[in-house]
Amino acid sequence: MSGQLPPTNPIFGRNSIYVVHRRPPTTSYFPSCRLRAGTTSRQENGKSESWEPANRMFVLGMGFVGSFLAQCLKNQEWGVSGSCTSLVKKKKLEEEMGFDVYLFNANEPEPEVLSILNHHTHLIVSIPPLVGTGDPMLQHEEHLKSMLMEGNLKWLCYLSSTSVYGNCGGMWVDEDYPVCPANEKAKARLAAEEGWLKLGHDLGISTQIFRLGGIYGPGRSAVDTLIKQEPLSELQKMRASRQYTSRVHVADICQALRASICNPSSGRIYNLVDDDPAPRTEVLSYAWDLVNRKWFGHTKQSVSPCMPESFRTESISRAEKRVSNARMKKELRVKLLHPSYKSGLKSIIDHMDNPFL
Repeated sequence: MSGQLPPTNPIFGRNSIYVVHRRPPTTSYFPSCRLRAGTTSRQENGKSESWEPANRMFVLGMGFVGSFLAQCLKNQEWGVSGSCTSLVKKKKLEEEMGFDVYLFNANEPEPEVLSILNHHTHLIVSIPPLVGTGDPMLQHEEHLKSMLMEGNLKWLCYLSSTSVYGNCGGMWVDEDYPVCPANEKAKARLAAEEGWLKLGHDLGISTQIFRLGGIYGPGRSAVDTLIKQEPLSELQKMRASRQYTSRVHVADICQALRASICNPSSGRIYNLVDDDPAPRTEVLSYAWDLVNRKWFGHTKQSVSPCMPESFRTESISRAEKRVSNARMKKELRVKLLHPSYKSGLKSIIDHMDNPFL
């Protein structure tokens, strides 16, 4: 690619505070596509004997994004199941959120977890690859393929990361920009992309890849970081030294996936980021202002967004990249709910109860 692309436009710990978010209605994340799941039923003697949602989503990895998406789809009357790796998380997802959840052991997957995929029409893969091992599910590719061959699956999506592009020196990058993963984790991401695309192709299933920027949303944002009143970790400081950081609000992830379900394009890769690849220091400063305007005097100086000079002077070498979302907007016709971190953080704090009471 030559030249630059134009911009296209919770929580526990020592002395930490539990942050309560009042999440806005999730149905708003599916504004322009009819995703109401139809039902199938059998009539006998004039009576309906049984029914089930015609659209059934399985979320492999019900973490932050997976759980948020699952709730959105459930509100649209989809059948939703998923997997996690913790009994505590499983209990919470089942008892508090009403999902059917299966424990998934990457090394020894239960046959039940693989066979249950047959009963679903859509599959989201939201589990990170393991360095040295690769994608946990693709370790069992042949068994998985045989299980899905005669199933109902018609749409598959793998959630990847913009880390596959590596450090591009601050250049604007789109999906055609040469990938150059800079570490083993990013290399594993790229290998997983290729593996899921191949599996989908072999099965004749519409398969999409979404490369996500830094994910934030209620309970996981710069606002929450400041309210926790803990010093920035070394990793956070390192991230803050980057001149550019692409990010995306979880609500926009949901609506982009919705658009893909409505308009599938097999084999297509999409960058899923907002319009504003701002540095983390700028984002933290804005979050600092929001918190202090709403709850003045409660945040500690120890979590000031100021960055040590040693990190600041390295910002040029850590310029990373600016990621274009033009393809997603054009082909999927997505209009971002939060095109910038400013509207995203403002929405988060507006739906947050006072954490200092």
